Amino acid sequence: MKGLLAVSRVIDAVNGFIGRKIAWLILAAVIVATVNAIIRKVFNVSSNAWLELQWMLFGAVFLMCASWTMQVKEHIRIDIVNSMLPKRVRQWIELLGHLFFLMPFCLLIVYHSWPFFLRSYEINEQSLSAGGLPQWPAKGLVIVGFLMLTIQGVSEIIKQIAIMRGDLEDQEVAAGHAAAAEAEAQRLLDQAKEQGLAS
Repeated sequence: MKGLLAVSRVIDAVNGFIGRKIAWLILAAVIVATVNAIIRKVFNVSSNAWLELQWMLFGAVFLMCASWTMQVKEHIRIDIVNSMLPKRVRQWIELLGHLFFLMPFCLLIVYHSWPFFLRSYEINEQSLSAGGLPQWPAKGLVIVGFLMLTIQGVSEIIKQIAIMRGDLEDQEVAAGHAAAAEAEAQRLLDQAKEQGLAS
């Protein structure tokens, strides 16, 4: 198990590094949008390439940061029923969810996206909008993003098995925005219980 946990740590480190770097593309998208808006208002000039660059940058962040987001448990998962289940049951749900839902879905997306990307690359597919950008890089991002998510899924499965075996401490508590959302869900649940007892 130690060897597998070492593999998991490498996956986490690589995806974390990529995610932290790619997240800066949000700033780039904001700058592109701002410059484009200023040029359009001041000089009455616009370009479809600028508009398409914005959504490509956002798409890159969405796809290539998904694995990092899963790793740090920032995907919002509010399930009142799940939170009332025993810890062991929640661990099994996590493991089986990764094995039978996340992994097949990611692999299916990669399998079907590859020929879609390849055709686009071979014909150097361009935007249907005048002056737009090539389309194959965006289609390639789908493959890269879901491959990263698949590899992160392997890491999560390894960690979950290690947790269930007692080889790794369970850090099921989320952080950041997910923690805030889950804390609010718990507050509402506690409030509902108190009202039920009061009435």
